[in-house]
Amino acid sequence: MELVTPGVGLVFWQVVTFLIVLFLLAKFAWTPIMKALSDREASIENALSAAERAKLEIQGLKAENEKLLAEARLERDKILKEATEAGNSIVETAKQKANEEGARMIAQAREAIETEKRAAVADMKNTAAVLAVDIAERILRKELNDKQAQQALAQEYIKEVTLN
Repeated sequence: MELVTPGVGLVFWQVVTFLIVLFLLAKFAWTPIMKALSDREASIENALSAAERAKLEIQGLKAENEKLLAEARLERDKILKEATEAGNSIVETAKQKANEEGARMIAQAREAIETEKRAAVADMKNTAAVLAVDIAERILRKELNDKQAQQALAQEYIKEVTLN
């Protein structure tokens, strides 16, 4: 029965031992344990606040990145618009120069055609004049083979000259 109900001496020594262990733990272990717990609590608190600051900083960076992306898109659109306008301007200038060059070439061709036409007409007139003179000369030689025909012709010319 002694095992089921402990003796007073055993309980007394157990209480004394417990109090000694409690005193020793309070004197030597309790303070470092509490200090370690408070240090741990402080480091956890610091880590949480650092994480919160990092989270806020990440949100700020995200907003700044979005702002930069929007600015970059606007700049890209502006550059594309300017490039398109410059391309259209170059094409328009090239078209205008081509039209001017074409008009100049057409004017030169017309002028050359007109010059050639005048030259051809003059050549044709000269040829016609030479042919007319040649034909007239042949006719006159044929008609003026005899002396009487020559005198009659001369008399006729004299009359025409004095009549006019």
